[in-house]
Amino acid sequence: MTPVRMYTSEYCPYCLRAKALLQQRGVTDIEEIRIDLDPAERGRMVELTGRRTVPQIFIGDTHVGGCDDLVALDQRGGLLPLLGAR
Repeated sequence: MTPVRMYTSEYCPYCLRAKALLQQRGVTDIEEIRIDLDPAERGRMVELTGRRTVPQIFIGDTHVGGCDDLVALDQRGGLLPLLGAR
């Protein structure tokens, strides 16, 4: 399965929703980068994505976007192929 990296913060319901969806689709390992614990990581996230909100989700080298973007990708049938799921 393609690696998943997610910029998150502790009390973010959208982060929890995104993680739950990924887990439902078979993702067992999500690299979480907590921007609430490390302000430098927030800056890095903004540099990479141009966005200031969490979650910001990467599947492999592809920036998926936030939770709503992830849900929309899944509904279009694009999430499982991106994850490399069989």
